Amino acid sequence: MVSAFRKKYPFIDISAHETTGSDEHQRILLELKAGMNKEWDAISMANDFYNEYGPYQKKFDILGMSQNGVVQIHPNMIDPSSRNAVSVTDMIQIGVTYNKNLIAREKTPETWEDYLKPEFKGKKIMVDIRPTEIAALVPAWGLEKTLDFARKLVAQQPVWVRGGSRAVAALLAGEYPMAIGQNYRSVRRSQLKDRTGTIAYKMLEPVPVRPSESLAITSTSSRPHAALLWLEFQASGEGQKIMDQFEPFGGSVHAPGSIQGQEIKGKKLSLVDWDHYTKLRDYQDKIVAAYGFPKAETK
Repeated sequence: MVSAFRKKYPFIDISAHETTGSDEHQRILLELKAGMNKEWDAISMANDFYNEYGPYQKKFDILGMSQNGVVQIHPNMIDPSSRNAVSVTDMIQIGVTYNKNLIAREKTPETWEDYLKPEFKGKKIMVDIRPTEIAALVPAWGLEKTLDFARKLVAQQPVWVRGGSRAVAALLAGEYPMAIGQNYRSVRRSQLKDRTGTIAYKMLEPVPVRPSESLAITSTSSRPHAALLWLEFQASGEGQKIMDQFEPFGGSVHAPGSIQGQEIKGKKLSLVDWDHYTKLRDYQDKIVAAYGFPKAETK
């Protein structure tokens, strides 16, 4: 991405650093709040802390620029409330990811509610303790139905895991037959490495779709217009093709011809729009409470 940007804008000196994990995002956010983080012109914002970044963003009206053709960024990629945050990639949550050697495709769930059937009770399903995939059902189902589903899912005695990598590794090892709500990109990447063809997936409707990375220009940026070009480039057709090829499968569903956009074409969606995106952490907290994880017993 950086190389392609340099080729298009050779007069801009750019460097990029990948942020991984919530700890690093929290560190950057604390530095912004303390007025110490003046190194970066543009940052990615963790969805768990999205609502905390507002005071530290450059007050550019990127949505207005988009609507008037000043920047080439799809309007749906821009937060209509703040008007200055851009999501250049989305995340599809897969309904069923399964080990083909342990369960046949026709025996896997056809709907989300099928997970509540008796045959899937007792260590048959892996469920992430960070319930982003379940929270992403709220736009289509509403909060109460989603919480009811979460409580019933607990009664199925699932296997609790943390992180898609752990779940996919367990599927490959044949430890468990299925996982619910895995990230599309993670599963597709695992399939590229899976020479045995063990891992398969099935989309369940409504398909949860949510922004997975939001970008903004910092209020302390000394090169805000160059940063704006960087955001625009990632949202452009060229930038989206790079994401699809090298992420891989990382293009936004709003980008014409993106792999994820083609995957969900014609399907009923649970679309986490910007209004829901700002509430996603609250939804997750309520679902975790509904899970009611068992506590250690004392004698």
